[in-house]
Amino acid sequence: MVTPAPLRARRVDRGVGSVIQLHRTSGSLCQETESKNLRVQMPTFNFTPETYQCMSKEKLLKIRKLNCNAMTMKVTNYKKPLFIHHGFMQWLWDVDGSRYLDMYAGIATVSQGHCHPKVTKAAQEQLQRLWHTSAIYVHPPIQEYVEKLVSHLPEPLNVVYLTNSGSEANDLALLMARLHTGNFDAITLRGSYHGGSPLTMGLTSNTVYKYPVPSSPGCYNTMCPDVFRGLWGGSHCRDSPVQTIRECSCPPDQCHANERYLEQLEEVFITSVPSRIAAFFAEPIQGLGGIVQYPKNFLKEAYKLVREKGGLCIADEVQTGFGRTGSHFWGFQSHDVVPDIVTMAKGIANGFPMGAVVTSEEIAHSFAKGLHFNTFGGNPLACSIASAVLDTIKEERIQENCAVVGTHLLKELAKLRDKYEIIGDVRGKGLHIGVEMVTDKASRDPLPPEAMIHIMEDTKDMGVLVGRGGIYGQTFRIQPPMCITKEDADFFLAVFDQALNNYMERR
Repeated sequence: MVTPAPLRARRVDRGVGSVIQLHRTSGSLCQETESKNLRVQMPTFNFTPETYQCMSKEKLLKIRKLNCNAMTMKVTNYKKPLFIHHGFMQWLWDVDGSRYLDMYAGIATVSQGHCHPKVTKAAQEQLQRLWHTSAIYVHPPIQEYVEKLVSHLPEPLNVVYLTNSGSEANDLALLMARLHTGNFDAITLRGSYHGGSPLTMGLTSNTVYKYPVPSSPGCYNTMCPDVFRGLWGGSHCRDSPVQTIRECSCPPDQCHANERYLEQLEEVFITSVPSRIAAFFAEPIQGLGGIVQYPKNFLKEAYKLVREKGGLCIADEVQTGFGRTGSHFWGFQSHDVVPDIVTMAKGIANGFPMGAVVTSEEIAHSFAKGLHFNTFGGNPLACSIASAVLDTIKEERIQENCAVVGTHLLKELAKLRDKYEIIGDVRGKGLHIGVEMVTDKASRDPLPPEAMIHIMEDTKDMGVLVGRGGIYGQTFRIQPPMCITKEDADFFLAVFDQALNNYMERR
């Protein structure tokens, strides 16, 4: 008897409406012929990318290895590197002309879609008018943009500092908190990522991003209230269409998990920091940490505890902002809180390098006692692009699309969780989704990195790009451009289902 080989994917047509054909990598001819009946139709898309006519792939790799910083070789997601050449909306094309559905959006950054026509037009018009002049002059784009941005935020958040990245925004927010409170220490959640600068590296709580040198002092962390992988959790904890499969023994209107995680924060206050602190940083939903959601009232209660200790509450909206979670424009709004400072980046300008810190006049006044200046912060080109992003979110009802398509994705992914033993958890809101992979549901042990890579590779070969996150790299991150359609979502689901099936047959 011939043992069937694992199912693999092969692109058989690189044009519009291409078909992904599944076939055996080895085995008899009749097996391969039989498997050709298994097909997943890629959604049609009326766009023709430019033909790539530049360096060979071999030369690109050689330059990347010899002249680019060594980190670029570490962050290549695939065994076979992906050579991206062109993008439009939710689609990317490689140098060979193959098309891919981008379900990762350049790490949750391309919010409106690659080369979105309205955003691109705004950039082109501003480039013809004024590329750059610093904020020492009054130029219309920065004033127009900050007025538009603060209209999306609650009072008293009405003073904006523009930066070039999320790391820089969080760096600045920590400095503001220390100056305003007169205190020094800051607390973050384990598994968090708040940047890679020397200062924000202290806020970040993930060993992958740590170096064996002193990072920012005065930074501490508390247990992440992860209701799937953490010590406590249940089936009613999260503000999500999908709950964990953990049994919940809490009485009505009470969440023991929330209480236990808050006790951990209180223990940090008692053991690790002075009686007064500067700040508490938290993403409304952890991004790089694996799209981790907390018990519904955790942030609300944590904010109270922090303020009792004299600290400012800082919401890191770098990944959750600008409507991505669907129900609200900002992730913190789902927690019924108003932060003292909000930081943002990534989707703020659809991939153009930009970040922002928004705070109150009172906190801004404390910061104004010295002189802070940023040459490129508030660049007219960045402000024009970011302004077009805000217009697009409203005009194209992007937030509503996140809610509708995201909820559909979450519910369908939950069905795959029930189908496959290796899917431990599905969670998130809107188009901010995590799928945590395990060796089995009983142990919840993380699926090994090599297995994650195999599944990602198969998914890529069938025309879909996803990301990874989590402390152990065990969570698939689904954070696409917010313009994707239900048809796109169904294509992703079919491909992901097949990639999981491939893995189960292999192991």
